[in-house]
Amino acid sequence: MKHGMNQLQWILVVLTLSLANTPSATSAADPPCDKYPPAQQPRCTEIWKALNKEDGPVIAQFGLDQQKRREEGKINGQQHLAENMTFIKQATEKRIERLKERMAKE
Repeated sequence: MKHGMNQLQWILVVLTLSLANTPSATSAADPPCDKYPPAQQPRCTEIWKALNKEDGPVIAQFGLDQQKRREEGKINGQQHLAENMTFIKQATEKRIERLKERMAKE
């Protein structure tokens, strides 16, 4: 079980870091925001951070559920990784769509 917890902790750290967004005022715009004019990029960055915070609990729960399924032998390591990558890709695409919608309203 200790190995499983270490793996779970690693997954949660990776997911958390993938959502972490700590640009300084002088840093370049976030990747989804670099498509907007410079004057809109700060607002885009604020919205992107908010979207990441909104989705954080769902992503963390997915990771916990995946780890449980793996520990129960319902999926193997390769399936686990593939499903995680698919989930992250889809979750990011959904956030980008929500970002576009919110930016259109600005």
